Amino acid sequence: MCPMAGKKISNEAGIAALQDLPAELATAVRYLLQKIEADHRGGTVELRVPPFGAVQCIEGMNHRRGTPPNVVEMTPEVFLGLCKGEISAKEAMTMPGCSFSGEKADLAFGVFPLLGL
Repeated sequence: MCPMAGKKISNEAGIAALQDLPAELATAVRYLLQKIEADHRGGTVELRVPPFGAVQCIEGMNHRRGTPPNVVEMTPEVFLGLCKGEISAKEAMTMPGCSFSGEKADLAFGVFPLLGL
């Protein structure tokens, strides 16, 4: 899993991927991670959606090396549900394949749902 670096996914390509799920799941997840990284800059929480990507987000402390102290990891399906507002943070915390570690991991839920989806 790699951070969102390199070529950016255009809005047109990202929206098209969201409309063609599950065929374009990887592109859709990477596009949404890219939006979160841009809209919620910072390094307080590492948001992981394996195997598609990870970003550091939310202002506050910056983490540079090793395992970050605040990690949110979730399945692509749960991530998409949160982004679309179909799953609540409380529901996500109980779903298989999802983990939340660190005292500031709950801050990640402030980025969901993403507006305009």
